[in-house]
Amino acid sequence: MKKLYGLLGERLGHSLSPQIHSILFDTLDIEAYYHLFEVRKENLRDALYGLKALGVRGINVTIPYKVEVMKYLDDISEEVRKIDAVNTIHFINGKAIGYNTDYYGFGTLLDNYNVNIKNRKAIVLGTGGAAKSVVQYLNDNGAKEIILVSRDEFNKKEWLRNFKVISYDKICELQEELDIIINCTPCGMYPNIIDSPVCKQDISKFKIAIDLIYNPEQTVFLNYAKQLGIKAINGRYMLIGQAIKAQEIWNSVKIKSQTIKYINNRLISK
Repeated sequence: MKKLYGLLGERLGHSLSPQIHSILFDTLDIEAYYHLFEVRKENLRDALYGLKALGVRGINVTIPYKVEVMKYLDDISEEVRKIDAVNTIHFINGKAIGYNTDYYGFGTLLDNYNVNIKNRKAIVLGTGGAAKSVVQYLNDNGAKEIILVSRDEFNKKEWLRNFKVISYDKICELQEELDIIINCTPCGMYPNIIDSPVCKQDISKFKIAIDLIYNPEQTVFLNYAKQLGIKAINGRYMLIGQAIKAQEIWNSVKIKSQTIKYINNRLISK
């Protein structure tokens, strides 16, 4: 019988995850199926228990449940204890164990585009689960300064207390030299592809623009960066990297590093 895995979220029509995991199943010679589980917030608890009861081996978790889902888990990994957000769950021995593979996926993205963050100043747009993973990675790998941008600069989330938080309209007032701007919000994601979290003038202050969104491949945010001659990077390598890490957890395997580029080329050719 085929093993069952999937993605848990609110709206999933844009997802490339089934394609990525299908390629990984073929690569690993695993008989499995990857399903999209669209769940409303009020049904999250029952959905999670139901997936466990049905024998699902593992799921990825996306917007808006990366933090909310934690209250229904039996245990969490070390990186989750630091980040306080989950994007991967392993159902094993009757328990649901939470992991954060976004952390590793973001590192994969930076490595593949030769982006060095050590001693660099970064602006992170958003304060949700994806932003937590990105900020932790930046912090762990020597970023000189990290500034969070929130719709509410007086955001009272506990994890923000050690960081400078500004509102979007304050980006234009920043005077210091800035290096990287990273969009960790869903603004500009399909189907709302005409939106950008910040204006072109704000992006002009940076040397590198990274958008965690991968659909569309080039968001308005990244298009602004390209028009300005700024290095523009979308989130597809992060998506592939976190999926590979999830498979390593679910199936206790080590996947070759060149698999990342192989999957990316397969996606482009489709």
